[in-house]
Amino acid sequence: MLASMFVMGGYSALRNPDQHVRMAGPVTEKLSDATEQTQVPSADEKQLVLINGAAQVIGGLALATGRLPRLSALVLAGSLVPTTAAGHRFWEEKDKTQRANQQIHFFKNLSMFGGLLIAAADTQGKPSLAWRASHAASTATKGTKALGKTAKGATKTKALSKGTKALGKSAKGATKGTVLAKGTKKAARSARSQTKSLTSS
Repeated sequence: MLASMFVMGGYSALRNPDQHVRMAGPVTEKLSDATEQTQVPSADEKQLVLINGAAQVIGGLALATGRLPRLSALVLAGSLVPTTAAGHRFWEEKDKTQRANQQIHFFKNLSMFGGLLIAAADTQGKPSLAWRASHAASTATKGTKALGKTAKGATKTKALSKGTKALGKSAKGATKGTVLAKGTKKAARSARSQTKSLTSS
């Protein structure tokens, strides 16, 4: 429903641009003066009216059909600024009735501008891009920390494994030493008994 006014207003501007050119005169003159100072080639008033009308029709249809709703709401909000500035300058009206009428239209457009900005910021329940970016960064940081802890744990496990192997080697060496000592003692006893038997005979 919000889009219908823009589609109709844009269609009217595209179909009858001359009427809108007359209303847009004071705004486009200021715009032309600004572009002359910046040495940017300026479009004529009719082209500006046609561009604004096309933006309203395309943006209105996109918003009505739910295609790129945030972008289309932003385009419509942007097109509403020159439309309001050109068509509803109530402060310039001298007739009280016309002034009151233009004032109503001005504040109606201002309200619609606010609604369009809300629509442009609405994520329809989905997280915003800023939140998703900060969440992704937070998740990456947590992942890096977890990876660091895993690496430390793996290093400790390797050190423990090396220590166990060294202990096993020491135990094997100690066992061999014990067997060798026992064998030496047996050999010494055997030698003594042979010496005694030789001595007694």
